[in-house]
Amino acid sequence: MRQFLQERTYSLTLTILLVGVGAAVAFPQTFPTFGNWSQLLLNLSIDTIVAVGMMLLLIAGVFDLSVGSVVAFSGGLAAYGMIHFGWPVAVAIGITLLAAGIIGAANGYLIAYEGVNPMIQTLAMMGIVRGGALLVSGSGIQNLPYWFNAISQSRLLGVQMPVWYMLMTIGIFAFLMQKTVFFRRYYYIGGNERAADLSGIRVRQMKLYGFVLTSLLAGVAGLLLTSRLGTALPTAGRGLELRVITAVILGGASLSGGHGKIVGALLGAVFMGLVSNVMVLARVSGYWQEIILGLILIVAVWTDLILQKRVR
Repeated sequence: MRQFLQERTYSLTLTILLVGVGAAVAFPQTFPTFGNWSQLLLNLSIDTIVAVGMMLLLIAGVFDLSVGSVVAFSGGLAAYGMIHFGWPVAVAIGITLLAAGIIGAANGYLIAYEGVNPMIQTLAMMGIVRGGALLVSGSGIQNLPYWFNAISQSRLLGVQMPVWYMLMTIGIFAFLMQKTVFFRRYYYIGGNERAADLSGIRVRQMKLYGFVLTSLLAGVAGLLLTSRLGTALPTAGRGLELRVITAVILGGASLSGGHGKIVGALLGAVFMGLVSNVMVLARVSGYWQEIILGLILIVAVWTDLILQKRVR
């Protein structure tokens, strides 16, 4: 029973199956179709890539509220450089990821080395970077190069490439978190930071790396989203940080750190995407959708607190 409580991926998988079956029964003509599922996976692919980084941070006992702004800024910076400065696609991608890494490094340094509260630091960075997105994107940048758009708009086996990038990211990081000593250290840090420090783990350095990696994944997600839309929008990624945090908590991460699996990030994102898809098919008002997703976050946090008390 203790293992079941800690490995919420089991119960979440069952919940996804039950919701999927119920939706198939309620909407037999629209829900269980290849077109609907490919679109559902495409819609959640961006959130899932960011959720991988957020899962790593929550395992270490911290989080990043600036990821949504990094998504918008990354797409805007790449688009601005390609349109106004004539950057080649590869150069635009490289400069954008460098900028995203610097944002993550700033967060990580101030939190890990200077002791700034993660919520305060990343909330402030969220505002700064969102302002940067507005500066570089303006009202939106269109007419992006063909080869940049092809990164996300091309298809493999009838499915757009962001879905395959998402699955590749999940596979790589699931392997790294399970099989490599370096990434396993995040579990020790989240479980008992002081003990991890005394055992020789460079806790502050590992946290810095975690924020850099999370920001880089948000940068990749921003590039993919802009490529998919063919337009850089300053409003891209709004609310993404809350959706991602909800997804990873649902997927088994704990606010207290030390728990979680990368596959849980995927399952949490799938559940969130499934709920949104069902609400769209049921023609639920957009206002109610926001309310329902907010309630899911509250329930997820409440459930995490209850389960943590039971397993102690």
